[in-house]
Amino acid sequence: MPQLARRLFALPPDLEGAARSWIEHGERTPRAPRLASSVVLLRDSPTGLETWLGYRPGSSPLGILAFPGGSLEASDDDAVGWLGPPPQYWAERMGTADVGLARRHVVGAIRELFEETGILLAGTDLSTTVEATSKAEWMRARVAVADQEKTFIEVLAKRGLSVRTDLLKPLVNWLSPDFAHRRFNTRYFAATVPMNQQPSLLASKGIWGRWVCVRKAIEERNTTALGDEVGQENTAGRTLGQLLVPGSEIMLEKMAAANGCIAYLSYKRKAHVYQPKLVEEDGQLMLEVEAAKTVAGEPQRER
Repeated sequence: MPQLARRLFALPPDLEGAARSWIEHGERTPRAPRLASSVVLLRDSPTGLETWLGYRPGSSPLGILAFPGGSLEASDDDAVGWLGPPPQYWAERMGTADVGLARRHVVGAIRELFEETGILLAGTDLSTTVEATSKAEWMRARVAVADQEKTFIEVLAKRGLSVRTDLLKPLVNWLSPDFAHRRFNTRYFAATVPMNQQPSLLASKGIWGRWVCVRKAIEERNTTALGDEVGQENTAGRTLGQLLVPGSEIMLEKMAAANGCIAYLSYKRKAHVYQPKLVEEDGQLMLEVEAAKTVAGEPQRER
């Protein structure tokens, strides 16, 4: 079993009001979280491992900057061509007895990745994936899925495609803090970019997104460089910890310690739920998370 360490993270400014209300009025029954899936997209580069981060307008429970992802939809339960490990496999890896729920999270993850980045983990068999998804016809399909004019399953069926579940790796389960007004129960997965595909912003909703060097992001975590680059009112002047939920920041730390995509993806992980608790440290409200302990030998274990 991995050692767990107590970690403290800054309370995101967007959550301050909800946190103070939670304390002032006493703890209440938390709002039921919405189910969500998110995909950590990875690639190797000369400067180290890179991941795709995008800007999320509003006050998303996934963070102001986040990996591609979002809420599960009813259509994620529809019949779909399936290639790779079956739903039972995913239920076991995700630590749940609900096979249907595991299936829904996997389909939702592949759908959200396609909708937000154009990366499509689908093919006609286990040896093929779709190519050239940056063409205009694919952008139209992405917009139609995002606007709920078509379901993702319909887009796949029209082209005779099946989801490639073998191209996903399970990561962690992140649960929003109890006091938050909008809560997500998010399953995170990881994937690399299939041959001849490149991520791009959704034409109708995309504002900012790009490949980020994880090592550089962690090295500059106490600066406002990334937030200033995004250039939005709620990103400028903010540090990495104020832009990401703690779960995303922890994942970036793990990526920065890994020696490339293969090492990160092949690292053995056990199902674990991360949920931040509201604590007060020296008069300041912060989020406390029990995360896998970072020790001197850990980067070697991940390599």
